[in-house]
Amino acid sequence: MGSYRGRLDIIADILRVASGNAKKTQIMYQANLSYKVLTKYITEVSEASLIDFEYERQCYMLTAKGREFLEAYKEYSRGNRRIEKRLNEINGKKKILEELCSSE
Repeated sequence: MGSYRGRLDIIADILRVASGNAKKTQIMYQANLSYKVLTKYITEVSEASLIDFEYERQCYMLTAKGREFLEAYKEYSRGNRRIEKRLNEINGKKKILEELCSSE
């Protein structure tokens, strides 16, 4: 499939960066997000208690719930890659069958 990142992928990228106690610009660049998209997602993950903002150091930190999300995301991602690989194999076989059925 393409290089499109879905909502969960973007959240996981933000949390990975925040796991090292990161400032907003660090998250933006390391997660490869525009400022507008980052602002939307920072609000979402903060409200979900996946990250906290530490005012003294002016950085975002991963919460226990955020760590739990990342662990669950790893499992999901592994399973998703296996399914995508298998689906690509099946689609390849389907294409061969379609070509065998063509009258050309």
